[in-house]
Amino acid sequence: MTIKLAKTEKIHFIGIGGIGMSGLALIMKRKGFNVQGSDISNNKNIERLKKNKIKVFIGHNKVNIKNSSIIVISSAIKINNPELKAAKRNSLPIYKRGEMLAHIVSLNKNIVVVGSHGKTTTTSLITSIFQNSKIDPTIINGGVINSLQNSAKLGKSDWSILEADESDGSFVSISPTYSIITNIELDHEKWLGSTLEQIGLQKAAILKQGKIGILGSDSMPLSVTSKSKEICKKTLQLGKEFRVSSQNNKWSYSIPHKNFELEDIDSGNLNHESAACALSAYKMLLEDDIDFQKVIEATHLPGRCHSIEHFILDVSHNPASVKNLIQFLDRNHKDIKFNAIFSAMSDKDCESIINEISQYISEWNICSIEDTRFDISELINITEHITNKSVVKHDSVYSAVERSYHEKVPCIVFGSFITVSQAYQAIEKIKKENHEDH
Repeated sequence: MTIKLAKTEKIHFIGIGGIGMSGLALIMKRKGFNVQGSDISNNKNIERLKKNKIKVFIGHNKVNIKNSSIIVISSAIKINNPELKAAKRNSLPIYKRGEMLAHIVSLNKNIVVVGSHGKTTTTSLITSIFQNSKIDPTIINGGVINSLQNSAKLGKSDWSILEADESDGSFVSISPTYSIITNIELDHEKWLGSTLEQIGLQKAAILKQGKIGILGSDSMPLSVTSKSKEICKKTLQLGKEFRVSSQNNKWSYSIPHKNFELEDIDSGNLNHESAACALSAYKMLLEDDIDFQKVIEATHLPGRCHSIEHFILDVSHNPASVKNLIQFLDRNHKDIKFNAIFSAMSDKDCESIINEISQYISEWNICSIEDTRFDISELINITEHITNKSVVKHDSVYSAVERSYHEKVPCIVFGSFITVSQAYQAIEKIKKENHEDH
């Protein structure tokens, strides 16, 4: 898709507070575009935007788009959003985030990461490795990268590292040089299909003719492996061209055809298979001699098995990522029962998620979140059908966190990125208020 953009355009982002939207807005601002946006509430992403002198309206109102000439929307925006309705009435050009992102990086060489889980881990580690090399890439990630203290960065080289948003299928607009598919699980079924083969076929659209494909699972659907073999110049797959093993909180990596291996790496909170995808992409691109082990062990992702007081926060939003959370619990919190604070979108396999972890949970706290893909009644019905434990409904993530904070009961916060992000904000606010009271 070709988008005609001039530096004089006023580009308005509806839902600018999302991690992907805020990253794109920041990159466009630093490229010299006139950027502003709106969201329903303040958060850390918006604070980062404000520090970079990007105007953000709190609350959605048609007056916010006054004098705007182009609209960018996130997948969370409802069709009855007043700004979106006003933009349509005024016949303004409206683009999805993925479409605008594809345009912005169209002249770059791109490493694009898709998959059911592990995308942010992979993108973050590639970024951390590149930070220690001679290449200064543009980065748009699905989470804050510690070494950047941000989710996005405009680089000086002609390379970009991108985590693609697959929830609405718009990721196919991006043209990658290296495509990484971390794994395929039942996820975003409304858009991608109801079987692994169907979902694999959709995600395989990121693989391009004559380019490099990296597959982060040894059990990829045939729809992925056959397409990669058919069109990619070279394919690297976990269990074949590169390998991972783990034992006693340590893991190892090797890529035999490059005569390269790493041993006894601390597990940390990184998914090993995703980290292996990042290493494989870099080893295919460069031969720079850097301290990979040091970089890996220094890379820590917020929202991945992150402990704060009696809370564990983790963005587990499908069965595979919940299994990683369970492995962490078994290693570090064996025989402890937790209260759960949980919300996930309706296009997720919530039944399997709840089934996987239910034996660790003594009470379920289901929270309302603002998103077109969320239905609290449906989620409560699923939870009550699966478990015989108490299920408590909350109007917000904050109310659930506040209750758990004061009860001091061990608590896991997991599910969507929105849920975990709002929980971080709630914990920070409550701790601040308690400190001021004393």
